[in-house]
Amino acid sequence: MGKIILFEEKNLQGRSYECLNDCPELTTVLGRCQSCRVESGCFMVYERSNFLGNQLFLKRGEYQDLQRMTTLGVTLDSIRSCRMIPLHRGQFKIKIFERENLTGQSNELQEDCENIMERLRMNDILSCQVLEGHWLLFEQPHFRGRMIYVKPGEHRSLKEMGLSGIRIISLRRITDMC
Repeated sequence: MGKIILFEEKNLQGRSYECLNDCPELTTVLGRCQSCRVESGCFMVYERSNFLGNQLFLKRGEYQDLQRMTTLGVTLDSIRSCRMIPLHRGQFKIKIFERENLTGQSNELQEDCENIMERLRMNDILSCQVLEGHWLLFEQPHFRGRMIYVKPGEHRSLKEMGLSGIRIISLRRITDMC
């Protein structure tokens, strides 16, 4: 189980809201969110409602100023939604596709991949099927840049997840590092 406390102001100040699971619309409880503290578990936080837009992966710790914080080259002005990432123990498996709707060249992975272009000779990932575990997909090699969180299931269009213009180059498993 995870727990995140979201604050309206920087430096963990102002009104706060405690969240124990997914919250698709934070503006109903906080006017804005500019800092947070993850007390347990891992969370994805999003710049737009309904888990859309730029995303940041947060594990246990304090995040005093989201506007000044740069995690892998991504900053957020404010958090509008958040999603708890359940802990997964066991195998990891993802099938990635070069085209939308689970079509085109495909590869199945069970471990992290720092660069799909070099390792798999793929130019991009436009859809995927997560068979086991939870994954982060990144726009740059070596797990850098904007990211997309994908959970078990079919993801027929990564473009429709609120990140237009992102090109996936690397991917990483979310292990028990929370």
